[in-house]
Amino acid sequence: MNPMMEIAYLLTQTFFSLFLGAVILRLLLQLARADFYNPISQFLVKASNPLLLPLRRVIPPLGKIDSASVVLALAVQILAMVTLLLIFGARIPSIVVLLGWSVIGCLALVANLYFFAILINIILSWVAPGTQHPAAALLYQLTEPVMQPFRKLIPPMGGIDLSPILVFLSINVIQILLKSMAQSAGLNPILVFGL
Repeated sequence: MNPMMEIAYLLTQTFFSLFLGAVILRLLLQLARADFYNPISQFLVKASNPLLLPLRRVIPPLGKIDSASVVLALAVQILAMVTLLLIFGARIPSIVVLLGWSVIGCLALVANLYFFAILINIILSWVAPGTQHPAAALLYQLTEPVMQPFRKLIPPMGGIDLSPILVFLSINVIQILLKSMAQSAGLNPILVFGL
């Protein structure tokens, strides 16, 4: 890869991964019913509203799921993959293949987001327990719906919460399955964020 292609790849990947992360994080925070007035939530809303609000006029929600956010995330992932394929001068596959790759990529990004959110939450509980920082509150609100079912399986023992071990194992199993699906779909990992 020549330097110009590397720079184009880096800039494209950075821009699309940040925006896709914001859209998916907004969707996950909505599903977790996190504090909408948190400054970080407000930033995510302002960053994604220009593309999300027009989609919401056309695409209604499905129950608790904001289907416009799902469509936007898939579209951003597809656009990113097409842009990267054009940078590399590769052939662009059919829309069905791109959509399948996009679903795998978005699910992989969700798994990664939860992995790092739970890890940061654990570190914060050791370093700064009881902190009132907006990011810490948002991390707790995001991860608690995922952690709660595992806490029922393994209750805290002696003040130590061992449920994250099961959560991390589950996330790793999901990541292995997604990588297997990506390989069987012929997906190149450098095209998708999260793999």
